[in-house]
Amino acid sequence: MLKLTKLVILISLTVLAGCGHQLHHTPMQFSVERDRITAIGEVDSNSLNAFENVLKKNPNIRTLVLKNVGGSVDDEANIEFSRVVRELGFVTIVPSDGLVASGGTDLFLAGVQRILEAGACVGVHTWATEDYVATDLPRTDPEHDPYLAYYDDIGIDQNFYWFTLEAAPADNMHWMSDSEVAEFKISTSSALSLGSAAICEHR
Repeated sequence: MLKLTKLVILISLTVLAGCGHQLHHTPMQFSVERDRITAIGEVDSNSLNAFENVLKKNPNIRTLVLKNVGGSVDDEANIEFSRVVRELGFVTIVPSDGLVASGGTDLFLAGVQRILEAGACVGVHTWATEDYVATDLPRTDPEHDPYLAYYDDIGIDQNFYWFTLEAAPADNMHWMSDSEVAEFKISTSSALSLGSAAICEHR
């Protein structure tokens, strides 16, 4: 079973970074403008249902803009949501002033086309429970399997998963560089100049 820990990690990060975020969960909210659905907030067990309700009223939209999606409070729900985004053939976009991190990065990867606008921020780190962190587990541990299966199914190299675990500890964040995005094929469009770590940490 996946662990419900990413919000705790996100809260720790935002407090340390001085971003001024409230110390509480911000449920994902959706808005529609023309041919795009925009998402802000963290993924939880209600996010997919809310997304599908928006789709019922806007069945022809196939672009999901991730304005500021810093993580999830339920990894199982996040992967389920992400799989639906992929199955429906959505394009995912992180705008120039946008941010995805942790589970939000997994959601971005669900896009059949993935666009990072110049200045966008993409964050990764290891995951943790109250008892251990992912890097303490051998690579053969079944706790890794749901993530690896998801990456396999959406065509992302498993090496990206192992990269995220080593990139930063659970209470910090690594902001990906242009070269890292290109190496792991995170974007399906030409890599542009992503936001610097200093910018991303205070976004």
